[in-house]
Amino acid sequence: MTSRPAAAPAGAALPADRPAPAVRTVLGDIAPADLGVCDAHDHLFLRSPLLPGQELADAAAAAAELSAFRAAGGAAVIQWTPYGMGRGATELPRLARESGVRIVAATGLHQAAQYTPELLDRIRPDLAGLFVAELTEGIGGTGPRAGMIKVAGGYHGLDGHTRYTMAAAAEAQHATGAAIGVHLELGSGALDVLELLCGELAVPPDRVILGHLNRSPDLVVHRAAAEAGAYLAFDGPSRAHHATDWRLPDALAALADAGFGDRILLGGDTTTAGARSVNGGPGMPHLLRRHRERLELALGEDLVTRFLTANPARAFAATWARTDGGG
Repeated sequence: MTSRPAAAPAGAALPADRPAPAVRTVLGDIAPADLGVCDAHDHLFLRSPLLPGQELADAAAAAAELSAFRAAGGAAVIQWTPYGMGRGATELPRLARESGVRIVAATGLHQAAQYTPELLDRIRPDLAGLFVAELTEGIGGTGPRAGMIKVAGGYHGLDGHTRYTMAAAAEAQHATGAAIGVHLELGSGALDVLELLCGELAVPPDRVILGHLNRSPDLVVHRAAAEAGAYLAFDGPSRAHHATDWRLPDALAALADAGFGDRILLGGDTTTAGARSVNGGPGMPHLLRRHRERLELALGEDLVTRFLTANPARAFAATWARTDGGG
């Protein structure tokens, strides 16, 4: 991988010629304060060989889901679908315009099991370059620009594919300023990920978002990750078999009581067609209906509102480096 200039972390003092932090949506960059109520981890489009027959590939269904989310009070969705998994990049700008919901797309790469060996061999030689191009020039060269990087760990471990992918993500982060969102398999391996990304690869901790922590309700690990400075995403409500809903208020209260309420993000993580609200599942609206109501009863309205607004506005904003010679 080629070396690239590092970008200043969010919140650092900026040179006079650097722009203010912005959230990069599929319709262009916006001020963080304009993001609004945000589903910090979800999917409008997704194709996985591990979920055959459950593809999120229907643009009309995605539009209906966004409409339902908007009616529930939602204003923004961060789609964590990475490269090669059916992101629907060409559809996202239209869906954002028609729904009035701001959409952030992702670049990055998932676990090796999500791809054919031929695809991985083709993109591996300049993976960081691919990520940078999608963040600065556009997905596929002509599509909307991605606004974050998505990578994935394994179950309690980091294999060679994961380490190579995270090294590429770190290089792209240094070049652009983008945040890195990490799929933690069943919520495991959070501290190993931080040791690699922030220790070995020098990614600023506040540029790392750890996903699926609700699936491993380990309060000691949660606090250690928050103390390190990372953002903690608790996503995928309504999955009782993942110890998600019933232990989540206690986990969030423990973090807030320890002074880490500014580190918490909430998301829906709709990954199958059957889970969409338009197909009878909880879908995106669930985050802002039953789930939000339950958390407010336990934690208070002001704190939960912060999880849904101020925190994602900081987490996904970047001081975008001018790697493409433009804005």
